[in-house]
Amino acid sequence: MDYRNLGRSGLKVSRIALGCMSYGDPTRGNHSWVMGEEEGRPFIRKALEAGINFFDTANVYSDGASEEVLGRAIRDFTTREAVVIATKVYGRMRPDANGQGLSRKAIFSEIDASLKRLGTDYVDLYQIHRWDYETPIEETLEALSDVVKAGKARYLGASSMHAWQFMKALGLQRQHGWAPFVSMQNHLNLLYREEEREMLPLCRSEGIGVVPWSPLARGRLTRPWQDEPATARAAADEVGKGFYDKSKSADRAVVDRVGDIAEQRGVPRAQIALAWLLHKNGVTAPLIGATKMAQLDDALAALPLRLSETEIAALEEPYVAHELSGFA
Repeated sequence: MDYRNLGRSGLKVSRIALGCMSYGDPTRGNHSWVMGEEEGRPFIRKALEAGINFFDTANVYSDGASEEVLGRAIRDFTTREAVVIATKVYGRMRPDANGQGLSRKAIFSEIDASLKRLGTDYVDLYQIHRWDYETPIEETLEALSDVVKAGKARYLGASSMHAWQFMKALGLQRQHGWAPFVSMQNHLNLLYREEEREMLPLCRSEGIGVVPWSPLARGRLTRPWQDEPATARAAADEVGKGFYDKSKSADRAVVDRVGDIAEQRGVPRAQIALAWLLHKNGVTAPLIGATKMAQLDDALAALPLRLSETEIAALEEPYVAHELSGFA
């Protein structure tokens, strides 16, 4: 396994991260397709055995069950200091007026709740899941900095926002001497490359680590084009439909191109799509979601796969501009 510093920080993370949204409790939260704990634990164990040290979850995944599953697995399979645990805050966790968002009250409440579910005294990376338009960003940033000062988080990260918002936050952190964001978790894959226009250049310029989510476009890059959902999860995935349904005609050409190069190389399509992302300048560690062991195998096999400039150009050539998505 290769390890890289997360942005300009000294924190070293594996070249791929295991996203843990798929492991939790199907009876909790909004995703009935998630795997239960006994089904999910073998994926965490295998990731650890492969050298993956970076695990990402969020308070809203399975209404907190994902954090619980990850925390127990880490305690059973390895030591706390050997891993990098990332979680997020923003989404609704309670029905009361302060049960979501990035207010000082919400952040202080949710970091303690996440730590309790994870069974740890601190998280390595505490990320804001989305931009909160109802809370002054100064309030959010100072509260996050105080979380770091209290020893409850080692580093801070952000996710899915406009580049101007991220730069505003970075500027305020510097102006006030608050703990800075070291990473950006954003929507980036061969079917959605709008982040290449502003966010990726900003992150390279500012030394921010990039941790893309949905690197395989909810599975669309792993199989031949299908007009109808290929799996039960895809059929129930209203979020994914919102991301990609409007661009089907353009996306099909990209999916077909992935298939052509995968056939030429004699490897699964997922490896080609991930290898392209790993080649992208500034990308630190794509977030891999695995519900089948073969998916984790493909992610690991993509690490040494080197694409030629000609292959990269061929993969990128069919892309057309997409509507911005993933911010809400």
